[in-house]
Amino acid sequence: MAAALQVDYANGSDLRAQPAAWWHDVLAVVHFDGGAGPPWPAELALTEINAPVLAATDPADDAAGAAEIWRLPGPMHTGEHGGVRYRHNGRLLFASLALAEAQFLDADNASGDGAGGDGAGALRRATDAGYRQLFAALETLGFPYPLRIWNFLSEINGASGDGERYWHFNGARQDVFLGLNRSIAGSVPAASAVGVGPASPLTVYCIASARAPIALENPRQISAWDYPAQYGPRSPTFARACIADDAARTLFISGTASIVGHASAHAGDQCEQTREVLRNIRALINTANQRIGGARYALERLYYKVYVRRAEHQPSIERELRRAVGAAARVLYLQADICRHDLLVEIEAVGTPEPP
Repeated sequence: MAAALQVDYANGSDLRAQPAAWWHDVLAVVHFDGGAGPPWPAELALTEINAPVLAATDPADDAAGAAEIWRLPGPMHTGEHGGVRYRHNGRLLFASLALAEAQFLDADNASGDGAGGDGAGALRRATDAGYRQLFAALETLGFPYPLRIWNFLSEINGASGDGERYWHFNGARQDVFLGLNRSIAGSVPAASAVGVGPASPLTVYCIASARAPIALENPRQISAWDYPAQYGPRSPTFARACIADDAARTLFISGTASIVGHASAHAGDQCEQTREVLRNIRALINTANQRIGGARYALERLYYKVYVRRAEHQPSIERELRRAVGAAARVLYLQADICRHDLLVEIEAVGTPEPP
């Protein structure tokens, strides 16, 4: 059986205490808001995200933030291709890039594209450039299939041009998929897009493979690519979850919100929204188990990242999650905006199945 991709979450003091050998099988580190953090090994493809970490128990850790650590057996190969930093072990690849929208503003102001200088065109061009760079790197390096993509953009709910910034991001991203003859429905990667602090760069990172993922949909929800136009003129391009098509069968559950069918549910109630999210995640676990056979994925065995719109909601969201998943669950809480104004929480997950 292929060694499974592993993820864990670590605070600053945990990372500072690790010896050099601890980092040898680290595929990637994603560091969330907290200043410079510990000294990072030079060979890592470090990705920085401007999203405050919530619920740190040790005030000393607030200064160094927290990190998402991905591991695979090496040896590792590290490099850069067209602005995309990457690291891989020959089986799976981590790739990331960050683009400041400001570098696209001059063209935005002069283009006459109707953006009125408010950044809609800049965001679209940054998204176009970033995704073209990302896909070029994946193709060149021999890992053409992203299994899971994470997107972080500033002011995701902000009005810009003739719509919301999230709408412009979706449109530009879909144009790249279409322009490169990539599918925008069905066999697409798991993904998420959340909002981070003002003036943050557009940051995209992914885990990719030489083999296409097994895409999964949620029977409780309409597929995102079939959303009606009320959620934007162009639908998002992502699967609700996917399974890596290798012996390890890693399950990636996309950012999941309180949505039933296509409609947001339980406006203003973060606790009930969390319960609805967990019902959706259970449905995806059931779908994954049916696909590979047997009850091998389980709610309590997954690792979770939780995006919380309002920091004061974190304790009540955590209570709901712990009640469902158990006190020992591995969870990272981040403050971030969700793609719809009425959504207060979004949860993603990753995990591997029990052996058959």
